[in-house]
Formats: sequence, structure tokens, C-alpha cells
Amino acid sequence: MRTDFTRRKFVEAAGVAIVAGTATATASAQAMAKARAKTIRIIGVCCSPRKGKTTSSSLKVSLEAAADVDPNIEIELIELAGMNIGVFDPAKPTAGQGDFKKLIPVLSDPKVAGIIIGSPVYFSNMSSLCKAFLDHCMVFRKNFALSGKVAGVLAVGGARNGGQELTIQSIQAALYCQEMTVVGDGKPTGHTGATVWNQSKDDVITDEFGMATARNLGRRVAEVALQLTAIAR
Repeated sequence: MRTDFTRRKFVEAAGVAIVAGTATATASAQAMAKARAKTIRIIGVCCSPRKGKTTSSSLKVSLEAAADVDPNIEIELIELAGMNIGVFDPAKPTAGQGDFKKLIPVLSDPKVAGIIIGSPVYFSNMSSLCKAFLDHCMVFRKNFALSGKVAGVLAVGGARNGGQELTIQSIQAALYCQEMTVVGDGKPTGHTGATVWNQSKDDVITDEFGMATARNLGRRVAEVALQLTAIAR
């Protein structure tokens, strides 16, 4: 059977496909550029009762790494130490909020694209302050105000294998219920999250591997936040 598909037509068709592909790539790049042109915020929430100590120091490393990803990323560290956040009572959900009320508009702000939760490890799990914070986050589930925000978790333990990963997974379980996009620390460490060892009298900076996971977590949260922001816009 004779065909009319000549070499010239083939070349013309290929050219159209290349142009279309180039246009798609250009549109994608423009969308990413547009997203990066607008400032986004990444917040670290320190759930240690010891203000300014190891969990706080580790979160600062993560946040600084996040800020280095793009000049339009703002960072903020919130320390729960000293705040009055009571036990959550589902029968009276607002009764024990205390200072948690101040955090509601901050965390639900659409400008906030990423949240990194940091907790010390107590008996292979999160601190009671972290649990109270996460329980009070029930308020966000009314309209899923945290949905789509990127979340990462950091844990600081007194030993290299001191329950950090168990703590991270426990916190992540609560974040999944908020419809958040939960990520681990990025490559090359690439695990569930940042695992820090307080091995030298509250000087976590000496834990080179732990600091690498903290930096990789911050970078990964920032990268995914930028990608999702580009898609949304």
C-alpha cells in the first residue's frame, strides 16, 4: 500500500513535536520562576522544654540549610519552652490551649510552605511538650489548614541509636493525619529524618553525621516546598 508520509513531512512533524516539547519545558520553568519570585516561609518548631539547647541548635542548622536553597525563602524558629500549652482534652478542645492560640495563625498562614518539628528523645519517643503541641493541632483538622504544607522531623537523642527514628516516625504519624506532605532527610543520608546525637555536653555541632542529616532535611523540605508552590500557582 502506498504511503504519502514523505521525508519532508516526517521532518516537519518532528519539528512540531520539538517545538511543543520546548514550549512545555519553558512553561514549567516559568512556573517555577514565578513561584520562586514570591517569598515562602519555613518554620521550625522546637518541642524541647530546654530553650536554646540541642534541639534548638539542630533546628537552626536545618533552617539555615533551607534558606540557602533559594533567596526568597524566609525562616523562623519557634521555641515552645516556657510556653503554657496544656494537655489536650477532646471534650474541651480549647480549654488547655493556653499559648498555643498564638501559634494557630502563624502555622496556618498560606505563606508557610514548610514546617520542621524538632523534639528531644525521651524513652524512645517525643517529649510531652511535643505531644501536647501535636494534639492541639487538632484545631487545624477542621478545615485541614496544614494540608499540602511540607513537613520534616528532627530528633535529638543521648546515644547514636537512642530512639531517634522511633521518635521521628511517631511524630510523622500525627503529621500524616493533617494531610501534610511528609519528607525525610535528603540525599546522601536519605532516611526518615534528621537523627542527632547529643554526645558532648549539649554540643551537637560535633556530631558530624547528625548535622549532615539536619542540613539535608532542611534542604529537602525547602526543595519540595518550592516544587509544590510552583505547581499550585
